[in-house]
Amino acid sequence: MTREERRALLGDDVITHIHECVAAAPEPTSEVVESLRRILTHPAGCIAEPAPAADAA
Repeated sequence: MTREERRALLGDDVITHIHECVAAAPEPTSEVVESLRRILTHPAGCIAEPAPAADAA
């Protein structure tokens, strides 16, 4: 779907509201980022265990 098609379907007010909600959302924690990285790098396969923390050595 193109940007123009989305704008025609949703309207400017809805798109503005979506942008405001995204801007107000908090930054993800490092744990969330790591979980998403593991999922997105192995979408159909086994999810690897998280890397050991640097201070665990």
